[in-house]
Amino acid sequence: MNFLRGVMGGPSAGPQPSGADTIQKLCDRVASSTLLDDRRDAVRALKSLSKKYRLEVGIQAMEHLIHVLQTDRSDSEIIGYALDTLYNVISNDLEEEEQEENSAKQVDDLGSQFTEIFIKQQENVTLLLTLVEEFDFHVRWPGVKLLTSLLKQQGPQVQQIILVSPMGVSRLMDLLADSREVIRNDGVLLLQQLTKSNAAIQKIVAFENAFERLLDIITEEGNSDGGIVVEDCLLLLQNLLKNNNSNQNFFKEGSYIQRMKPWFEVGDDNCGWSAQKVTNLHLMLQLVRVLVSPTNPPGATSSCQKAMFHCGLLQQLCTILMATGVPADILTETINTVSEVIRGCQTNQDYFASVNAPSNPPRPAIVVLLMSMVNERQPFVLRCAVLYCFQCFLYKNQKGQGEIVSTLLPSTIDATGNSVSAGQLLCGGLFSTDSLSNWCAAVALAHALQENATLKEQLLRVQLATSIGNPPVSLLQQCTNILSQGSKVQTRVGLLMLLCTWLSNCSIAVTHFLHNPANVPFLTGQIAENLGEEEQLVQGLCALLLGISIYYNDNSLENYRKEKLKQLIEKRIGRENFIEKLGFISKHELYSRAAQKPQPSFSSPDHMMFDHEFTKLVKELEGVISKAIYKSSEEDKKEEEVKKTLEQHDNIVTHYKKVIREQDQELEELKQRVSTLTSQNEQLQATVTQQVSQIQQHKDQYNLLKVQLGKDTQHHNSHSDTFQMNGIQTEEVSKLKEELEEWKNKHDLLQGQLREKDSVIEKLNSSQLEMGTSEQSSQTGKSGGLEHNTELQKELEMLRSQIQLQSAEISKLQMENQKLQIMNATADPVLGDSGATAATSSEVEVRLQQEIKELKSEVKALSEEKESLKQHLDSSSSTVAILQDEKSKLQREVAESKKEQDDLLVLLADQDQKISALKLKLKDLGVPVEDEDDIESGDQGDEDEDGDEEEQD
Repeated sequence: MNFLRGVMGGPSAGPQPSGADTIQKLCDRVASSTLLDDRRDAVRALKSLSKKYRLEVGIQAMEHLIHVLQTDRSDSEIIGYALDTLYNVISNDLEEEEQEENSAKQVDDLGSQFTEIFIKQQENVTLLLTLVEEFDFHVRWPGVKLLTSLLKQQGPQVQQIILVSPMGVSRLMDLLADSREVIRNDGVLLLQQLTKSNAAIQKIVAFENAFERLLDIITEEGNSDGGIVVEDCLLLLQNLLKNNNSNQNFFKEGSYIQRMKPWFEVGDDNCGWSAQKVTNLHLMLQLVRVLVSPTNPPGATSSCQKAMFHCGLLQQLCTILMATGVPADILTETINTVSEVIRGCQTNQDYFASVNAPSNPPRPAIVVLLMSMVNERQPFVLRCAVLYCFQCFLYKNQKGQGEIVSTLLPSTIDATGNSVSAGQLLCGGLFSTDSLSNWCAAVALAHALQENATLKEQLLRVQLATSIGNPPVSLLQQCTNILSQGSKVQTRVGLLMLLCTWLSNCSIAVTHFLHNPANVPFLTGQIAENLGEEEQLVQGLCALLLGISIYYNDNSLENYRKEKLKQLIEKRIGRENFIEKLGFISKHELYSRAAQKPQPSFSSPDHMMFDHEFTKLVKELEGVISKAIYKSSEEDKKEEEVKKTLEQHDNIVTHYKKVIREQDQELEELKQRVSTLTSQNEQLQATVTQQVSQIQQHKDQYNLLKVQLGKDTQHHNSHSDTFQMNGIQTEEVSKLKEELEEWKNKHDLLQGQLREKDSVIEKLNSSQLEMGTSEQSSQTGKSGGLEHNTELQKELEMLRSQIQLQSAEISKLQMENQKLQIMNATADPVLGDSGATAATSSEVEVRLQQEIKELKSEVKALSEEKESLKQHLDSSSSTVAILQDEKSKLQREVAESKKEQDDLLVLLADQDQKISALKLKLKDLGVPVEDEDDIESGDQGDEDEDGDEEEQD
């Protein structure tokens, strides 16, 4: 007990307090009593003393209370008392009176110490998880509170125990489905503590359908109009989604983004919002920002941005943006949220550009926001939010950049002055008396030029009327004029950042800047001076601007060539001093803050010095400028030559790319033409087969008519038979005309085929001529040409046979026509028997004669066409004869080459015989003879010597 007094700060000797004695007795009763009622009463008494005598109860009773939880599971009442007692001991949420009695330090330490004692045995936490599963309110609720308190005191350790416990997280997820609101609400608080900074538990909770349940609770409670329960659910959602890419993707894939849209439905009357509604809406906007944060992976952010546009969430946020009566902090957070929803997403940026404010006349939302940014009476945080929104609108948006810069160009400025453009507002802010407006406008304009060389050149055309009577000056010149006037540091930093962004990677802008003779002396003067700490930042930026003027200098101005500017730095500043001043930028504390995240967040307007994108530019240029300052003129020349070579190489590559692209297009067109011609060919073949079948049908019909006509001529004595015969004759004549038309069409088709064959023959002639001129043509090429000639001959023979068949059919038709005339003549006496029928028969005769004449003329025309076809055949046969002559020539050449080969073989055989004879002679003489290969590789002189020796012998 002396230890207890020491911890409580009491005296080390003297009588013990009565409370400690009571606690000791109660602990003995809990440990030794056999009756459940006695133990329950003792635990209830400990609970009543646990708040006032927290330390004593914790030290003496904790072990007994844990034993009660293990052994008395059947009695919910004693379990509830034990859990409440442990909660009072472990929790630091004491009332004010108790906090006054105990020191604050002791309160902080006791909770974590008792928690550490409790969780030392992991079975205690597992036991608590099983108790939380109990449905009894008196057990479940205190169990949830106790577990929440443990997580608050020793979060990581308790999280790890729950994580390794079987179904530990799933058991706690069931609390959200409890019908009793107090348990459900405390379950949300428990899950908040459980999911803090633990990605593994966050994933398990998300896959246990947490998103669905939490969104249902928010909807039931009334969305943004709900109470503190909505706030707790939103905080839990933030825990689950923040910096957890897996859960963010699961949230998007589960179509939960669409369920966020009703959160932001606001009415026309936005006055009198409760503090809870403002808090809820603020958390809802932060939750949207978690999904589209610039720190997320680009792919995940982009997919969430697209989903927010398609479900109408972005449109809803823009409605809040343009609504009246919205509280200032909600409006600021909405601007920041819209900024990140549109950042880098072309579709969302285009939509935002089309949003108009509900004014008369309606103005674009961008213009209305820029008016707030350059207005010094607006709150500082709101102006920062508008600047961030404008930066996000222009981020990777060349179309938006072009629209902003175009409002500054002379051709697009509204001469009437009825509407204010974004460019005019930026220029107004750039040259106003408020330094914060100067800085914001300069940074906004720099973002309009970011990574866009075309717009940097176009902005050089902007002319400003400074005062009445004076000529206009360029925007570039006006910026340098304000710099030289010695304005506030914030204004000069903003203008220098704009100029550095403008001149970087734009040689034309550098030339314009150097063309003003006052600029370089001003920069060198600023850098060379030894000024205070406030001016060091300006000196560093001036050094950066001068370095950019050297690095991107194209040497077009004789007086300000790279080498001369370097000599100027060496004489007036010194290279080491210049590099030191350049390093002031990256060493500045405000530079480090700005480099951390894209959103401009400053504690006060005085700290507003650097832009996030500009810090990237400094990081990129600092090293190359330092190298450029120390480079010699020869190295510069070599570098320029390398650049020119690379440019030429790039031009060649682009040229070939263009040629390849054109060839691909031509190839595609040719493929399309081939496919269309193939389809046309198939259609023509189908029509030909159809016509052939129709001709066969007509032939069959014609034969039937002939048979009928033969029968009718046997009974020509009666008038009715005569009229029938005349009717048949007219029908036959019409059918014959149709057949003649079909034959004419067939003739036309054959003529077209002949023309195609003629063109093929002409191509073959040209190819054969080319083959004749080339002396080294291969044998296989000749045989291929001969095979092609034989195929052509076969096709010509087929055409001839078709024409012969057609001429035979035409002669048949002529014979049938003559027969019809004879039958008509024999029918005349029959017609003369009656006067009434004579007139009609004469009319029929006239018609028949006319039709017969027409048929004769058509037959004549067909015969002429036949003659022309014969001529075509003759010409094709002549070409075939020419091809045959060429074939024979080629055959003769082949024969001659064969003959030459035979002669060579004979010569080789003779030589072999001579060699063998010489070998025999040498063997007879006793001279050793080498192998055949050695003899071939030997010298000819040796053979001559052998021959001489033989003669001597």
